[in-house]
Amino acid sequence: MANVQYYDVILKPVITEKSMELMSEKKYTFLVHTEATKNQIKEAVEKMFPGTKVAKVNTMNLPGKNRRVRGTMQFGQTAKKKKAIVQLTQDSAEIEIFQGL
Repeated sequence: MANVQYYDVILKPVITEKSMELMSEKKYTFLVHTEATKNQIKEAVEKMFPGTKVAKVNTMNLPGKNRRVRGTMQFGQTAKKKKAIVQLTQDSAEIEIFQGL
């Protein structure tokens, strides 16, 4: 990954029923840059949210979906995505963006 800073790694949080249930186990889900490594994701979370310590990171590569283009029989693809589930340590502070949800 060429010259990507830590604030470019995490794109946005994922807010679903399943990800909200995982928050009780101190697991947080984010969409991340497609070329980000686990070490870069860990570093980005620890720098962006002070007081957090990451225990482990699980990543998933999500391929793009086939979609019809302009109502014809032509097909295109949506962009591929990468999702990361970040497990915090027990003594770590919680991430504040999820507090009011």
